[in-house]
Amino acid sequence: MRPAADAVSPRHDALLIYGANGFTGRLIARAALGLGLRPVLAGRNASALAALAAPLGLAHRVASLADATQLDAALRGMRVVLHAAGPFSQTAAPMVAACLRAGAHYLDVTGEIPVIETLARCDRAARARGVMVMPGVGFDVVPSDCLALHVARRLPDATELALGLTGLAFATRGSAATLAEHAGVGVHVRRGGVLTPVPPGALRRSFDFGAGPRPCCNVSWGDVAAAWYTTGIPDIAVYFEATPTLEAMLLASRFLGWMLRGAPGQAWLKGHAALLPEGPDAAARARHEMVLVAEARAPGGRMARARLRTPEAYSFTALAAPVLARRALQGDCEPGFQTPARVYGADFVLSLDGVAREDLP
Repeated sequence: MRPAADAVSPRHDALLIYGANGFTGRLIARAALGLGLRPVLAGRNASALAALAAPLGLAHRVASLADATQLDAALRGMRVVLHAAGPFSQTAAPMVAACLRAGAHYLDVTGEIPVIETLARCDRAARARGVMVMPGVGFDVVPSDCLALHVARRLPDATELALGLTGLAFATRGSAATLAEHAGVGVHVRRGGVLTPVPPGALRRSFDFGAGPRPCCNVSWGDVAAAWYTTGIPDIAVYFEATPTLEAMLLASRFLGWMLRGAPGQAWLKGHAALLPEGPDAAARARHEMVLVAEARAPGGRMARARLRTPEAYSFTALAAPVLARRALQGDCEPGFQTPARVYGADFVLSLDGVAREDLP
């Protein structure tokens, strides 16, 4: 398969959205248009890209992540790549390598801890090329990263950070496939600055999301990696509200992990993921919101807490990712591995529609 030249040749910005024909990619592409951007859409499915790009009046390029020559051709002339094709455990490395070769800033919407840690190790190479490498520019991890930095600044000597989330009502096929890859591999926290595994469901506590304390379970989430680089706080854990669905998932991971990690178990999980709806429609997304709580603790029991409300997760990603891509396109970026709040500040999230923050006693 040859990389296609721009199949439509309108004026375009030097922004490439890879994975544009996926559910999240389509949301991001349309939101980018609403910001006045004209991105080039990219991916490996030529017919799907053409069907998406034509009515939007956008150029598109076809390239497989498995073919470095095709990727280099797709990135020619691009200054920023917004990578939206998961699972990022498989797709991030070839795209980052292509961005380093092309001298293009790399942004993605991953929330996978191992991916963020791997990209952090690209810092020296990225600085040498003058390239910013910033994972997590969607709901994973922009709101929680900004909230973590906010409470960390209120309590500069904090040594512990706990984040609680509720409202995750939907999973796209792509998100479910990513979850399948991590089934049975345990949950990670950060202790003393080091990633540490704990049994699924072993850590529990309560957070007040606005209607009184709610029980929550410890989960693996991108902030266990990202918030360490943003805040420097050595002990970090993330929790989701303990819904029946989450409890069942943690129970299965704890007692059937050996089976879910194997090839038959992975095939079964990914087969079920493929049967899911592609993603929630606009009306369904509008009916939901996300609520996050961050709590920083310092020696002696002093605390700083804050709560953040945002639109539904996929809608939030479509708000945040193109705004951050536009800032990078305008030169508002820093070379090397970066996290969203470290570069753009704790208050960046408040610039997005439908986001509100309150400090808690």
